[in-house]
Amino acid sequence: MKRMDIHRLGRFLYILIGVSLLAACSTTKHLPEGEILYIGQRPTLVDNPQPTSVGETALEEVEAALAKAPNNSLLGSTSVRIPFPLGLWVYNGFQKYEKGLGRWIFNRFAAEPVLLSGVNPDIRTQAATNLLHDYGYFQGKVTHQVLPHAKDSLKARVQYSVNMGRPYFIDTVDYRGFSSRTLAILKLSRRRSLISPGEQFNVPDLDGERTRISNLLRNVGCYYFRPDYLTYQADTTLVPGHVSLRLVPVAGMPEVAEKPFRLGRKSFHLLGKNGEAPNDSLVYKDLTIYFHDKLRVRPNMVHRWMDYQNFRYKRQVEDSAGISRQRSARSLYSLYRQTRVQERLANVGIFKYTEMQYVPRDSALVNDTLDVHVIASLDKPYDAELDFNVKMKSNNQTGPGAAFTLTKNNVFGGGEKWNVELKGSYEWATGKNSSSAMNSYELGVATSLIFPRVVFPRMGGNEYDFPATTTFRLYADQVNRARYYKLLAFGGNATYDFQPKPTSKHSFTPFRLTFNVLRDPTAEFQQLQEENPALYVSLRNQFIPAMEYTYTFDNSAGGRRRRPIWWQTTLTSAGNVTSLIYRALGQPFSEEGKELLGVPFAQFLKVNTELRYNHRIDRNNSLAARAAVGVIWSYGNATTAPYTEQFYVGGANSVRAFAARNIGPGGYPADDNDTYSFINHVGDIRFEANLEYRFRIISDLHGAVFLDAGNVWLMRRDPSRPGGEFRLKDFPKQIALGTGVGIRYDLDFLVFRLDWGIALHEPYDTGKSGYYNVRKFMDGTALHFAIGYPF
Repeated sequence: MKRMDIHRLGRFLYILIGVSLLAACSTTKHLPEGEILYIGQRPTLVDNPQPTSVGETALEEVEAALAKAPNNSLLGSTSVRIPFPLGLWVYNGFQKYEKGLGRWIFNRFAAEPVLLSGVNPDIRTQAATNLLHDYGYFQGKVTHQVLPHAKDSLKARVQYSVNMGRPYFIDTVDYRGFSSRTLAILKLSRRRSLISPGEQFNVPDLDGERTRISNLLRNVGCYYFRPDYLTYQADTTLVPGHVSLRLVPVAGMPEVAEKPFRLGRKSFHLLGKNGEAPNDSLVYKDLTIYFHDKLRVRPNMVHRWMDYQNFRYKRQVEDSAGISRQRSARSLYSLYRQTRVQERLANVGIFKYTEMQYVPRDSALVNDTLDVHVIASLDKPYDAELDFNVKMKSNNQTGPGAAFTLTKNNVFGGGEKWNVELKGSYEWATGKNSSSAMNSYELGVATSLIFPRVVFPRMGGNEYDFPATTTFRLYADQVNRARYYKLLAFGGNATYDFQPKPTSKHSFTPFRLTFNVLRDPTAEFQQLQEENPALYVSLRNQFIPAMEYTYTFDNSAGGRRRRPIWWQTTLTSAGNVTSLIYRALGQPFSEEGKELLGVPFAQFLKVNTELRYNHRIDRNNSLAARAAVGVIWSYGNATTAPYTEQFYVGGANSVRAFAARNIGPGGYPADDNDTYSFINHVGDIRFEANLEYRFRIISDLHGAVFLDAGNVWLMRRDPSRPGGEFRLKDFPKQIALGTGVGIRYDLDFLVFRLDWGIALHEPYDTGKSGYYNVRKFMDGTALHFAIGYPF
């Protein structure tokens, strides 16, 4: 043991001495003969920058082609380096060791020097120049200059210069050399062309137009057509600064490319669990299904999924007697319908592999019929997911949470999914007045059955030509608010989701029933009830029978829009259908005291709408804005809405200068000495607005400066919360206003965010005069750590 300890101590000292000597090592000592160490770029010089979207895209592409990070780059930056090049020190200090600890250190920590010859500025400038030409800057040019280090001639930076010149524009576009059928189709679709006279010339749009035309022809039967069969002839001599374009087929394009094909027999091949080939089959209507040993999907569902193809349609024909009759005709091949079938099979969610094959009836392609074969393999029958997190809330509550979900796929053989979710969290107070008696927890269980279609009411035998799902859900949640109460909420709902367009989604919940049970109220909570009767009504035992509709518009799909918009509006009606039944039985619609199974039920109308707008200034800067408005009106059984339905503001995704549920309603002041005062800070009206300037600091590190405003109000006067009701004359001074700065580390798939909010105006009387009425600067600040952007 002693000998081993001495050996370990010696190794530690050896590493310590070696590392301490690294700082004295030169980073260029062992460079190959004639090589120069590349230490980054100087900012690129741009002449004649073009403020158009095409010009900015071209400059982004050029800078991406020129970019090369040096050794010890800070977060991938091309110009900022970490001042301690440990990797280079190890490379130069331990390169001589071929084995032993020295070689281990070299292999583990050494960084290969980035050489100027490897960066190859000549090739990069030529590639960048070609990119300018692709975007219509035919006179554009990119050059570079090598800048040797002032103190070490073996180190150098590179500075690039970009002269964009003037862009060329499209003068005319013509089609030549196609069949009469193809020419007619092209002329009819010309208004959707991506290249039109007067637009700036750029190769990406030309390539996009070739793809558009290819898809157009394939949607009308031309199965064998490809974008590669199209080419352009360009002339820049007719009109100075303009390009005359002619779209023609490539030399040698096969005749079959423009030939329309029709669909024939269709079959579905389901592989075995381990990829075994089918060994049995059955025929369902016009579909042949092949499977291995046992068919694990229902034939009628397979037929419905593939019926997107619309294999046959009816057409009017005249017989020999001149009588008009309907006859069944085979439909043309359509790329659009093929894509919809593939998307449908993917959206069902039970296949790990699907492939569609179109097989011609004869190899010479004389026959115009394509038989359709779908080959698929089922995914694993069960999925499990475990999520674990630690929450740090703005109301001085922190603690762990976990959720476990088990999903059974393809429950009834029609793509259905059944899942069970268990969740729990525990929170304790971290601020002043904290104690073990103030700890809270939440436990919940939920189960859902999800159908990849509309199951009730039955909408015929065909599927929608867009994603549609039906979800039935049951749940129960137990919330313990220490020092106050326990709240048991259980219920269920049925929800239909439709997405007829990539930008639009509809969600309709015709039935949602929740039952809230208030349990074990403490003496402290009962005293709070006496002071605030509305709080008791909002938390009392009650049914919440509701229906809900949500519309979402989002045109950011694909990420190419410069100014994407996201808009969502939700309408909720609770208790009104139940009240109509009471009205039919002779009881007034708005009368209090109505019950469901002996328990009062809530009656309210709720509208909540939110609009988000993102303006992309350039690749490094953007301006994001959000506005949200919500109103809930309670009537009938109670004039106070259920607590879980009321609005609140503040927190990491709201008015960030204030903690969650720490302001409002209206001018009602916060109680900083009561950890649980957030119970009172909810309202019936919500207004919120946010403006955020986002900018890139370096590589994946981004910054933000923001301005947030908002509050909630009561629809009716509440004596226990003076100043909480909405009054138009008080609206300006009751808007909480805050600013702040933030830093974000954006990994594309995950964003870590830290925001520091600074209050500028508190919506209640703080004892200070003037608009800036924050009593102490630090009391008006809040720090939020979150994952994802706030909006």
